[in-house]
Amino acid sequence: MSITLYFVRHGQTFLNKYNRIQGNCDSPLTQQGIAAAKRAGSRLSRIHFTQAYTSDTMRTINTGKLILQENQEVSPKLQLKPMQALRELNYGYFEGSDENQLWHELGGEEGVDSFEQMILKHSIEEAEDRVASADPYQDAETSAEFWERFSSGIQEIISQATDHDQILVATHGTAIRNLVAHWSNLPVYVPTINGSITKVTWNGSQFLVDYFNNVSQPV
Repeated sequence: MSITLYFVRHGQTFLNKYNRIQGNCDSPLTQQGIAAAKRAGSRLSRIHFTQAYTSDTMRTINTGKLILQENQEVSPKLQLKPMQALRELNYGYFEGSDENQLWHELGGEEGVDSFEQMILKHSIEEAEDRVASADPYQDAETSAEFWERFSSGIQEIISQATDHDQILVATHGTAIRNLVAHWSNLPVYVPTINGSITKVTWNGSQFLVDYFNNVSQPV
């Protein structure tokens, strides 16, 4: 069995532009974000997608629509399927906060001032758990809570797929980093670029990451 999933990070949003934490909260795509989604669509234009999913946020839904509009192989009957399980990590109290300020507060004493530095020094799981522990409202998801939710969505997608399906999944940067960390040894301390493509293959028993964060190489 071989099922291929193309995970695409949504295009840049206004909160991305201003370096704000954006998990469950949402904001529109910028013109740069629209262009990035169209570029991803152009690069994937020869892939015959049999299914297409997004998270239930407008930034991923609109990214998914723009990708499919560029596709030359997809059936006009193919509809995007939004799934709540595919949402980004919930940052709880810290939603909308300045990203650099957040990581300085959580790791500044040890010289950590960014998400990437926290992942490199510890792990993506530790970084996410620090956010959850610091949330005074306890609304932020722990790493385990996020992965249980997100991976259940991927398993649902696989359960509805058939051999040789090629599936589009428009989703989020931290979500993609998590799947790469769980399914490969590739480093995830580099930012997931808006509009980048991450290819994953399900072979019937495990997920294999073919590539991560692809913005220029063949797909």
